Amino acid sequence: MKWGIQQLLSKKHEQSFNIEGSADVSEMIERDKELRDISAVQVQGEGSIVEETFHVSLRLKGTMILPCARTLADVHHPFDVEMFEAFRLDGMPADEENINEHEPEDGFVDLLPYIKENIFLEMPFRVFAKEGDGEPLAPQSGDDWRVISEDELIKEREQEAPKVDPRMADLSKYFDKGSS
Repeated sequence: MKWGIQQLLSKKHEQSFNIEGSADVSEMIERDKELRDISAVQVQGEGSIVEETFHVSLRLKGTMILPCARTLADVHHPFDVEMFEAFRLDGMPADEENINEHEPEDGFVDLLPYIKENIFLEMPFRVFAKEGDGEPLAPQSGDDWRVISEDELIKEREQEAPKVDPRMADLSKYFDKGSS
């Protein structure tokens, strides 16, 4: 998704033209360690040239894999991002107040860095996995431990009788009499 300025100016007489394809953004994984994987991004939209400014309106769809904030299990998080960018083709500097207006680099308009930027902006800070198919997301037991429910905890405490040291048995009887 890269065009030369002359190539774009030749399309100046067209009302608008479709932009479709997929973009490989896998190098985003190296930039953000929370991002475990990302699919190829499906790009759909249109571009038009108005007064020597190339306007791009795109919709980006894909799936990223992020760690669950509770269990660190993989969470497949789909995204659907809309973006709008404008590029000055007349050689004039871009308006600094308009964050969506840019200048071509080395005579080319490359959408890939802007696609990545928009995906990063939409990436959630944290995600939570949902239990599916009755399978727990986190380990339920390990060396000398297991996960139990609150009800199980109450039952275990009720079953445990207070153990009294035989040497103190007479003393415990004394306190039982004093409390009544």
